[in-house]
Formats: sequence, C-alpha cells, structure tokens
Amino acid sequence: MPRYVIERDFGLVGEEEMQEVAARSKATGIEHFPDIEWEHSHVCSDDKGAIKSFCVYSAPSVDRLREHAERVGGHVVTDVYEIVGDITPEEVKL
Repeated sequence: MPRYVIERDFGLVGEEEMQEVAARSKATGIEHFPDIEWEHSHVCSDDKGAIKSFCVYSAPSVDRLREHAERVGGHVVTDVYEIVGDITPEEVKL
C-alpha cells in the first residue's frame, strides 16, 4: 500500500488542543477509515510558535487521507507527499 507524508498546519495551539486533535484523529481512523494506518508524526513549531505536523500514513490514496483529515478537523492539510523510499544513516556508505 502506498505511504504518504501529510504536512498539517494547526496554527497557534496548546498541548491540550493538540492532544484532543490527535485523539480525535486516532478514533476517526479506527471507526471510519480502517483502510488507512497512522505510522507516526513529527510535531514541530515555527519561529512564531505555530504548530505543524508531518504525519506518515499508509493509505490507498491521497483522497482517502484528505477525507480523514476533513472529518477530524482542527487543522489545514498543507500538502501530501507520496513516500518513494526510505533511507537511514546506517545504509549510507562512505
């Protein structure tokens, strides 16, 4: 199944609100989107304190991921990138 990185923008939110969105996202996935799998997320802040996340999902399509995000709410999907490969430092030969 294809894998994707979803770039999300949450704006200026606190940790409690982020936890609420994460819980809603997980529950929504379990209840309504059993065909997608949330692998992990990187939560970042920009120089103004706005929160962004970069979430890795396995899903049948970008459209399916956007449907999930729309149902969850509380953020804007900035972009979705298909993962075409993975590499670790251990795999790089010097």
